Amino acid sequence: MGFREETNVPRGPHNKDGLKFETVMLHAGQEEPDPASDARAVPIYLTTSYVFKSCDDAADRFALRSDGNIYSRLTNSTTDAFERRVAALEGGTAALAVASGAAAITYAINNLAFAGDHIVSSITIYGGTINYFGHTMKSYGVDCTFVDPTQPDPIGNFERGIRENTKAVFVETIGNPNANLIDIDALAEMCHRHGIPLVVDNTFATPYLFRPLEHGADIVIESATKFIGGHGTVLGGVIVEDGRFDWEGSGRFPHLVDPDPSYHGVSFARDYPDAPFCTRIRSIILRDMGACISPVNSFALLQGLETLSLRVERHVYNTQRVVEFLSGHPKVERVNHPMLPDHPDHALYERYFPNGAGSIFTFETKGGREGAKRFADSMRLFSLLANVADMKSLVIHPASTTHSQLSEEQLWEAGIMPSTIRLSIGCEHIDDIIADLSQALEKV
Repeated sequence: MGFREETNVPRGPHNKDGLKFETVMLHAGQEEPDPASDARAVPIYLTTSYVFKSCDDAADRFALRSDGNIYSRLTNSTTDAFERRVAALEGGTAALAVASGAAAITYAINNLAFAGDHIVSSITIYGGTINYFGHTMKSYGVDCTFVDPTQPDPIGNFERGIRENTKAVFVETIGNPNANLIDIDALAEMCHRHGIPLVVDNTFATPYLFRPLEHGADIVIESATKFIGGHGTVLGGVIVEDGRFDWEGSGRFPHLVDPDPSYHGVSFARDYPDAPFCTRIRSIILRDMGACISPVNSFALLQGLETLSLRVERHVYNTQRVVEFLSGHPKVERVNHPMLPDHPDHALYERYFPNGAGSIFTFETKGGREGAKRFADSMRLFSLLANVADMKSLVIHPASTTHSQLSEEQLWEAGIMPSTIRLSIGCEHIDDIIADLSQALEKV
């Protein structure tokens, strides 16, 4: 009949849940519309593959000679709209969405380091990332040196970790879980002197509060599962590049510069100067390893982007009130948040975060491990679960969950004590949040 199978997409009459749906027919030879340029709701292109104009058109797309969808593992129009909008928010030249934040980190590092190579990473990061760098990645022949950025001379400590085979430096804008900060400008300058890209996980800051690419970072990672979505319903990750790193001049990345046999001699750095990093991941790593994002997830995350600024403002306000409450509570040993004047990273906080930051942070209860667990178990409004940056307020005990794979020494280096509690402050009314914290602390 001359058309592709029906694809249900969001637009048209409202259903009872407030979403919009219509059916779109993609006719043979028909160009898909550009959803990223449409300010209205983006359709869900729920399809595996796409009709080509001709055999020559198909060949050109497969050979990267022309743009256009091939298969939804590689590109999808709903996902394309999501990628473009995140790239715009971060100030990047290109973005690639994948199945989760973990997949984004894995693919970014896989695009930089191979067997026999090495990276340098902060130790004050998510426990799953530490486990990947310290164990899983090591099994594939890539070594990692962990650096404690809370020690004196943090930039020098990172520099002393660099080797001849170092391919990346990795940090989080706001450390998970203790909300420590790093001087991104200084770290980027040091990395570039050595011809090494700086990879920054910006999940906890979001592009609304901080844009690492404007401070010298080369690659930005976002776990879109968190603030970008905000609803805690779908997973997603995004890799963003700024297109300015000199891959050829670095001399460390021949796979991005030399002719690639997978695509008949294409040079990603020369032929795609604005997006060499994301193009290679999409064309090779995502193609071969397949951790693609569902267009349904991309659609849900697009809805989250529309309220990002509004939500983050409320997160920040509530967090400031909670930090003030906890700082004066007799059953709280210590609050780890850089907004506090006596925090060692307070000067960086004032420089980098004029609009506030960090609704995910930790505090230490009195009563040790058992006191911390009793506190977490007593929460009523807060949900005890392994996620952060949800609209809802969340709580967890990191030492026994999110960072439980770390050794005692690594826990200490990461600043995670047996009494440490991680909070993710949501958007509920502040009086309800403080009331729940207060009643739970009474149980300690």
